[in-house]
Amino acid sequence: MKMLEDFLNQLSSIIWGPVMLAFLLGIGIFLSWGLKAFPWRQTPNAFKLLWGSRQSQQQGDITPFQALMTALSATVGTGNIAGVATAIFLGGPGAIFWMWITALLGMATKYAEAVLAVKYREVDELGRHVGGPMYYIRNGLGEKWRWLAMAFALLGTLASFGIGNMVQANSVADAVKAMFQIPTWLTGTTMTVLTAIVILGGIQRIAGVAAKLVPVMAIAYVSGALCVVFLHIQQVPEALLLIIKSAFSETAAYGGFAGASVWAAIRFGVARGVFSNEAGLGSAPIAHAAAKTKDPVQQGMIAMLGTLIDTLIICTLTALVIILTGVWDSGENGAALSTLAFNQGLPGWGGYIVVSGMVVFAFTTILGWSYYGERCAEFLWGEKVILPYRILWLCAIPVGAMGKLTMIWLLADVLNGLMAIPNLMALALLSPVVFKVSKDYLGRVKQ
Repeated sequence: MKMLEDFLNQLSSIIWGPVMLAFLLGIGIFLSWGLKAFPWRQTPNAFKLLWGSRQSQQQGDITPFQALMTALSATVGTGNIAGVATAIFLGGPGAIFWMWITALLGMATKYAEAVLAVKYREVDELGRHVGGPMYYIRNGLGEKWRWLAMAFALLGTLASFGIGNMVQANSVADAVKAMFQIPTWLTGTTMTVLTAIVILGGIQRIAGVAAKLVPVMAIAYVSGALCVVFLHIQQVPEALLLIIKSAFSETAAYGGFAGASVWAAIRFGVARGVFSNEAGLGSAPIAHAAAKTKDPVQQGMIAMLGTLIDTLIICTLTALVIILTGVWDSGENGAALSTLAFNQGLPGWGGYIVVSGMVVFAFTTILGWSYYGERCAEFLWGEKVILPYRILWLCAIPVGAMGKLTMIWLLADVLNGLMAIPNLMALALLSPVVFKVSKDYLGRVKQ
């Protein structure tokens, strides 16, 4: 077992090493340049489209607003709380700067993913709109690339059980046990029952729950973080300066902090940024393919807001709370560091914000990823796999809640990195399609 763990550690460091990080950032730079900064320029219009899309009656299964909430339900999770803290612990405050860069470039990546997902989606035998990287690889690049589509679908199916299920269930169970002394088996059972009620109703029920839970919890978490920021408002410029300076210079050891090189800041900032917003992984476009829309560009504009909300807003606020309260160099890591920071900033109830955020965010991540994995499995084995997949998904929740998941974390990191490769290849090969439909859209809008 130790040999397997060491092997996975080495494999993870290779997959998330310089080549992959350069590939992720390179695609983001290439798409941002090819689109002439379209995602950044169109952000205000994207928010208008999002607000106006809540009652869409066009073809599709869920409204564009619900599609974004479903995507956010899968991305806003432990990465926003534990992932940010881990990035600071391993890479220093400078890691946050590289998370920002990843997010800004990731907006173009997420935009392109959703554009292609809607353009190349299909209607399955059950009458549902399905799409995502496996479909735009096969339908956009042709049958000769079917092997690449199948590779993504297989990796997506397997990865969903790790990062989207057992890791999330384990995080919730540990947090609830630490705060309320509730046994992990009880938390696991409760989550299984609640998940069953939702996912057995399909994408409409998942989207409906996500559209209610995600905004409420995000607003509650952001409000708590803003309270801490306003209580330390005079120190905010200093904290931002520390983030920027640490991004380009070695961070010396302080207190319990072991110090970090510039490469560590870049590596863990980019890796945790991708883990948080999933831009480039190919997961979010699976949700956006189900949107009630006829215009790929408009859905792409709505999709890119997910990266902005997830990383540039929620992750940034988590980081500021950790830095402003002075605990970033305490030696704590992960959720424990975030909890310490909120308790320091809001004594008496700050920890409850973290725990409730972890619980709801992780639960919605389980819902969102159940849909992603199901669509990947359906691509490989057809509609007959849906019910067995859902049953297996529910069985994995209590296993994750009660297990020791060091191996699952490592395997999830490896599978996430591997599933990004086919998607990034497809984005590069299909980039002329993205550029053309975006140019055509601007031409129509200006007329």
